[in-house]
Amino acid sequence: MRKRLSEPKTSDGGEDPRNATLLRSVVGLRAQLAQYPARLRDRELADEELAVLERTALQGVPPPDQLRRSLLVLAAALGSVSALAPALTEVRVAVELFGEPEDSKVGSGRG
Repeated sequence: MRKRLSEPKTSDGGEDPRNATLLRSVVGLRAQLAQYPARLRDRELADEELAVLERTALQGVPPPDQLRRSLLVLAAALGSVSALAPALTEVRVAVELFGEPEDSKVGSGRG
């Protein structure tokens, strides 16, 4: 049995609803993946990345570039599994709540 997770915190000690949404989506995808009966080539990689995202959501507001990297890994590992698509979409929506990485914003002064 899994132990209950604490509430996600912001860097100032308050709760951030984006972190809570991210955590819920990650836990949901992990549950769906655990129940998926077929052998998946990259299941272990997806499990590891979901564990990273779960820890990240509990530690404070994560950097968007780290979240997008994790999302890319998950999409590569699970994106072809239609049964997991709704749960993976929930993770993507939660990641998008954190905005774009600084270096991808238009008008960032790079170019």
